[in-house]
Amino acid sequence: MNASTLAEPGSRVATTPLPRTPDLHESDPRRMRQTLRDYFTSTFDRYESLFETLAVDAAWYEPPITLRHPLIFYYGHTATFFVNKLLLTRLIEERIDPHLESVFAVGVDEMGWDDLDDTHYDWPGIAEVQAYRDKVRALVLRLIDEAPLELPIGWDHPWWAIVMGIEHERIHLETSSVLIRQHKLAYVKPHPAWRPCMQSGEAPENTLVKVPAGAVALGRDISSATYGWDNEYGRHAAEVPAFEASRQLVSNREFLAFVDDGGYVQPEYWDEEGNGWREFARAAHPTFWRRSADGWRLRLLTEEVAMPWDWPVETNYHEAKAFCRWKSARSGLPVRLPTEDEWYRLYAESRRGAPHGEAPDANLNLAHWASSCPVNRFAQGEFFDVAGNAWQWTETPIYPFEGFQVHPIYDDFTTPTFDGRHNLMKGGSWIATGNEAEAASRYAFRRHFFQHAGFRYVVSKHLKPAPASHYETDKLLSEYAEFHYGDSYFGVPNFSQALAELAIAARGDAPKRTALDLGCASGRATFELARHFDHVTGVDFSARFIGQGVALARGDSLRYLLQDEGELVEYKSRSLAELGLADTAAKVEFWQGDACNLKPQFGGYDLILAANLIDRLYNPAQFLETIHERLNPGGLLMIASPYTWLTEHTPRADWLGGFKKDGESFTTLDGLDAILGAHFERLGDPREVPFVIRETRRKFQHTLSEVSLWRRRV
Repeated sequence: MNASTLAEPGSRVATTPLPRTPDLHESDPRRMRQTLRDYFTSTFDRYESLFETLAVDAAWYEPPITLRHPLIFYYGHTATFFVNKLLLTRLIEERIDPHLESVFAVGVDEMGWDDLDDTHYDWPGIAEVQAYRDKVRALVLRLIDEAPLELPIGWDHPWWAIVMGIEHERIHLETSSVLIRQHKLAYVKPHPAWRPCMQSGEAPENTLVKVPAGAVALGRDISSATYGWDNEYGRHAAEVPAFEASRQLVSNREFLAFVDDGGYVQPEYWDEEGNGWREFARAAHPTFWRRSADGWRLRLLTEEVAMPWDWPVETNYHEAKAFCRWKSARSGLPVRLPTEDEWYRLYAESRRGAPHGEAPDANLNLAHWASSCPVNRFAQGEFFDVAGNAWQWTETPIYPFEGFQVHPIYDDFTTPTFDGRHNLMKGGSWIATGNEAEAASRYAFRRHFFQHAGFRYVVSKHLKPAPASHYETDKLLSEYAEFHYGDSYFGVPNFSQALAELAIAARGDAPKRTALDLGCASGRATFELARHFDHVTGVDFSARFIGQGVALARGDSLRYLLQDEGELVEYKSRSLAELGLADTAAKVEFWQGDACNLKPQFGGYDLILAANLIDRLYNPAQFLETIHERLNPGGLLMIASPYTWLTEHTPRADWLGGFKKDGESFTTLDGLDAILGAHFERLGDPREVPFVIRETRRKFQHTLSEVSLWRRRV
């Protein structure tokens, strides 16, 4: 399909602002269905219209930057997200296209500026992805029109997945627009729904405004009437000392003084991480600035224009922080970026006297243009652009509010960013819509990341450290950290180590080249297998779990808290060196994945370990029927499971055993024999391997897992 054969520009999309995130406490089901239908279609339409700015097929398949997938991925990703989440809430029971839903499942988190991903992907054609999106559109609209609906819609409501999918696509509307802006100019073309602001003039002088001391109280609760991501829930309160803040966002003109003064070549203005990025990127000016014979120009979404000096400069965190250090050195004042708490004080002051709940007049929500605009265009109290125009970097790494909990159908939305390396941005940009445009939203990105983001500065001697962001106090994560890497209890050997030893013994003298630890959780068996295999891949559905293995593999210690009794805890720490596994780190890799719908790249293994996995799969038979395709002939499959079948994980109709069949007991082993017998021979009788999970100092789970070994027929 040629790019020019997409829908005609503007064919589905209007130039009016997108609807704001809806009130989910609507009491009339008919109105609620219509509201969500409008919210979904306007989002889906506007997202597709964004990709109509791509001028040639190469624009879909060449990544705009090396750290991200090509745009064809993001065009399919947001649609597959709907299917994957609707499956988890049981609003649907079947996939639309398992292959595409695997290919488009997980994106790239830009963890480091030098994290180059050279993995080869065989991307589908544009027409195929468009046809898939059309099917997802029809599916979601059918659900909105026909699925049972009880109001209100809250955090644990099945329809939360529908709203989540819409808000997720709105996030990618913005992040994809940044990638398009980073693409070659020859790869894009103007579009009537994506016209930039045409206003520009002399940049106003920036001045300081006093912000009085005050309190902030942040955090949603589950009774909130609008959608929120997990990091917005919980409680945080603080007293914020008085400070001064710049009246406007820093303009291109104001930032030019830093560039002209050699700010990019003076390392004293940059911290260690910032200097590392600056030297690697060879940065000499903001990424969207262009030098020309006629002077500076600015790259917009689909064109370059003469530099609008009164628009906000767009930088990453490192550039914003370096500017503040430069300005502090020149002025003698303690100039820095605001904290998240200080931004909320700014927001409160900017809304003083405004009707409660009324949205500020701002370059926000695509209400005006497909670009920034002059920094003195939208007054908000004594300030301009506290909300809107460009995101504003803060000094605060994202952290969990007290009472934070992950959402069960998206457990890795925020937790991978609780690492002290993702800083919050506040206020939203011209393309921030839905939840992004809400003051309560909390979005954080790596400090070298580029977004439609700029900054304002504050003057204050007070800089209270943010609460700790490294999140290893989660009870389940801590229990699994101890289960995998901690002490043994009651004389029961480490479960992962015991399974690995059984697998190695069963493999004997056969080749031990590659192994797959499927459902690897925190990854101990992955490392144990790597004692003997050349390379081991750990895959788990939960990014939170594999994050522990990733941390250990890069040389970090795993630190976690264990509950003793009540509020008393025990502090634990483990490293690979302590466990005699340091030499295995270079032989392992970890991926997030769905065992029932693995990407094609996972294949050619001599051993596959599926430990305590099959009774947690939504379709275990589908997994078993195809797993032979990923093993080499003669390869081994080891299955370990306590066979704890629960309908919350596996629909009753899909249990492998544990029920009566034709009047006789039908065990899970019977089910395994029936399915695996087509491609495997079972090696002997199964055996029981015990394991113990510590809950508190005096409470433990003692479980027996049945282990069976299967050799793929040659």
